[in-house]
Amino acid sequence: MGSGVQERRASLTQEEVLPRASSSQSDVNSEGLRHTRSILNSLFSGALAGAVAKTAVAPLDRTKIIFQVSSARFSAKEAYRLIYRTYLQDGFFSLWRGNSATMVRVIPYAAIQFCAHEQYKRLLGGYYGFQGKALPPLPRLLAGAMAGTTAAMLTYPLDMVRARMAVTPKEMYSNILHVFVRISREEGLKTLYRGFTPTILGVVPYAGLSFFTYETLKKSHAEQSGRPQPYSYERLAFGACAGLIGQSASYPLDVVRRRMQTAGVTGHTYGTILGTMREIVSEEGLVRGLYKGLSMNWVKGPVAVGISFTTFDLTQILLRKLHQLGYTAR
Repeated sequence: MGSGVQERRASLTQEEVLPRASSSQSDVNSEGLRHTRSILNSLFSGALAGAVAKTAVAPLDRTKIIFQVSSARFSAKEAYRLIYRTYLQDGFFSLWRGNSATMVRVIPYAAIQFCAHEQYKRLLGGYYGFQGKALPPLPRLLAGAMAGTTAAMLTYPLDMVRARMAVTPKEMYSNILHVFVRISREEGLKTLYRGFTPTILGVVPYAGLSFFTYETLKKSHAEQSGRPQPYSYERLAFGACAGLIGQSASYPLDVVRRRMQTAGVTGHTYGTILGTMREIVSEEGLVRGLYKGLSMNWVKGPVAVGISFTTFDLTQILLRKLHQLGYTAR
């Protein structure tokens, strides 16, 4: 009799415990699923944002790179002449030459950068006690800088290939794979990372200030207007401001990076960052050398960054709404 009661108690205890364990496991699985979905949404939204933004400004970007890697003086008139001459000689779509290589780099770069930014925001928010809220200024700047650094480190060789394709005639490199093969065979694998240091040094202020400015403007807007989400044109304006500030701060290092990346096809030998800077300044002057093409970047950069941030935000909102509709339908 006693043993029967004990057995029933034991079985009841197990039945009571098991549902609790099952419920706890279910919560863990649900949280993991939400986190995975958030990462996938960020990756997709970032990839789309990068592709749309870069395709929109590809002709201006190609023109800027050609001036950056040459000793010719830059002016808006000369830039227009170059674009028009390219159109007459090689056709309209030649203005997008190298854009396939750009897409191969930009899609993973933007996907990683935006996704990393969301994850760094979450981690820093938990660390500083601002989970789910806008981060304070310093962590906000840090999240952007770390996101840009992460993306640059993982996709740098693709940026090298894109720069080479932008400044060389079609006969030299037939496709992206051909660039990799020729560089590896003729110049060595290390060449694929030439210009890596100035890239990272430039990415830290660029990405840090871009994300910081955009997030700060959104936060200020929400506080002033009382609306949690800005309109699309406001997002574009915030992104344009972010691009203007970020690119102006890091532009000289961008010029140095391009010179080092294309040294093998322009006849120059650039060894170090400081050496490259000295040579550019001695041959072309400080402003005309290190800030060559910046005025074009003030047109191209804000447009590209504005489109990128806006596309990312709107895609994220759309994906969340689609998920909610699918969830309620079930």
